[in-house]
Amino acid sequence: MSLTEYFKNIKGLGVLATSDADGNVDIAVYSRPYIIDEKTIAFSMLEKLSYSNIQSNPKAAYMFAEQGEGYTGKRLHLTKTGEEKDPERIKEIKQQHTKTREPDEKVRHLIYFTVDKIRPLVGDKP
Repeated sequence: MSLTEYFKNIKGLGVLATSDADGNVDIAVYSRPYIIDEKTIAFSMLEKLSYSNIQSNPKAAYMFAEQGEGYTGKRLHLTKTGEEKDPERIKEIKQQHTKTREPDEKVRHLIYFTVDKIRPLVGDKP
């Protein structure tokens, strides 16, 4: 199943892990990513700790635990590749991917990531 199909059809809980240049780790609950293509995803970020960390360390990990019994889901190893700051462009991209979110006045940035590796939620080799 492609990433587009997976995140369109599977319900669950997502968590984004980032760290700053000194290795101080943060984790935060995040919605599903915007799938740009099968190697590129994006997250809308407010100017909080995850966003600050990504400015000094481009590496991140996204964990998605599928709803239901058991431990199924995906872990995505990510590298930041770009950032969209134009509010109109961010709005346009978000509208292509979802119709459920209400617009707000908060400063948001759309952060692009390359998907370096996809692993199952549990198990797999390093």
